[in-house]
Amino acid sequence: MTAKLNSPASFRIGNFSFSWKKFGRAVIPPLGAILIFLGLWEALSASGITLLPGPSSLFTDARTFELIRYPFYDRGGIDKGMFWQTWASLQRVGISYTLAAIVGISLGIAIGTTPFLFRALDPLFLFLRTVPPLAWVPISLAALNKNEPAALFVIFITAVWPILINTAVGVKQIPQDYINVAKVIQVSRQKYFFKILLPSALPYIFTGLRVAISLAWLAIIAAEIVMSGIVGIGFFIWEAYQNNYISEVILALVWIGAVGLLLDSMMGWLQNKITKG
Repeated sequence: MTAKLNSPASFRIGNFSFSWKKFGRAVIPPLGAILIFLGLWEALSASGITLLPGPSSLFTDARTFELIRYPFYDRGGIDKGMFWQTWASLQRVGISYTLAAIVGISLGIAIGTTPFLFRALDPLFLFLRTVPPLAWVPISLAALNKNEPAALFVIFITAVWPILINTAVGVKQIPQDYINVAKVIQVSRQKYFFKILLPSALPYIFTGLRVAISLAWLAIIAAEIVMSGIVGIGFFIWEAYQNNYISEVILALVWIGAVGLLLDSMMGWLQNKITKG
C-alpha cells in the first residue's frame, strides 16, 4: 500500500482519500457556530443578565468537574457516574423502542393493506399521538404502580406512533401498477410481501424509525424527571436541580445532546445502508 500525494491539500492511501478542503467545509462552519454560541453564553453569564452559569462552570465547579473526570464511578444505589446514568436510560429506550418498532411496523402494515382498518383506526391513532409524553406519566403510574414499567410504557407509547403511521402511509403509497402486475401473475403472499410491499414501504418505515428514536430519547428524559428513585439521566437532572447544582444540569444536557446526536446518526447510517438502491 503506497501513499499518493494528489496535491498539498489532499492525499490518497489505497482506497482512502482525504481532502483538507472538504474537511474544512464540513468541520469549520459547525465548530465556528458552537464557539460563537459558547462565547455568547459565557458573556451573558459574566454580565449578570442571566443567573445561569456559563459553560466554563463545567470545569470551575469542583463537583461537576469530578463528574467529568470520573464518568464510570459507582457507589451503589442512584449515586453513579454520568456513563451509568446514561446507560440506564439507554437500556430503557432500547427495550421500549424495540417493542414499539415491532408493534408499529406490524400494525402499520395491517392498517395500510386493509382499508377498513385504516378508516376505523386512523382517527384514534391521530388523536392518541398528540398526547405529550408527560401526560402519559400519571396514567402509566396509576395503571402499573411501579416506576420502571411505567417509564418503559411512556417511551413505548411515544415512539410507536411515528413508526405505525409512516409504515401505514408507505404501504398505501405502493404504486398501483405493482399491485396489478402481482395480481395478474398471481404472486404468492410471501413473495409479494418481500419483493414488493417491504421494499416499497422501507423508506417510509425508516423515516418513522428515525423520528421515533429521537422521540423515545426525549420521552425517557421526561419520564425519569418525574419518577423518583430510579437511576437515569432524567432523574439525575431533577436531583441536581433540586439541590441547585445547575452546572451538573448543564453537564447532563451535554450528555443528552451527544447521545441523541449519536442515535440519530446511527439510524441515518443504517437507513442509507439498507435502503440504498
